[in-house]
Amino acid sequence: MDLPAIINQMKQHPQISKAGMVLYHNGIVRATSREGDAVTGLTVTVDQAKLDEILAEAKARPGIVEVLVYIQADKPLMVGDDVMFLAVAGDIRENVIDTLSHTLNRIKAEATSKTQVLA
Repeated sequence: MDLPAIINQMKQHPQISKAGMVLYHNGIVRATSREGDAVTGLTVTVDQAKLDEILAEAKARPGIVEVLVYIQADKPLMVGDDVMFLAVAGDIRENVIDTLSHTLNRIKAEATSKTQVLA
């Protein structure tokens, strides 16, 4: 999983000419929890059926050409490691930004769970 490969995959989409913007999110393991506790790593699990549903809905949103997601699941990750790449291609900025934000929030709330390793 690396960003250049995702960029290349997105640019190879047969309808990429309809896109005026591609927005990429790269989530990484940070050294503190939201509560401020020291973190040394984490593991993410994915509900694949729910993720597929979220992606299908995202791809059906107005102006969206493609949505790609890669999640490092079911393996120990260390601080600084990539957790997730999410890429959204679409016609105009408003559609792409809104879709990326909406889809990211749904993936985190509904399709993934994480176990943090506290220091």
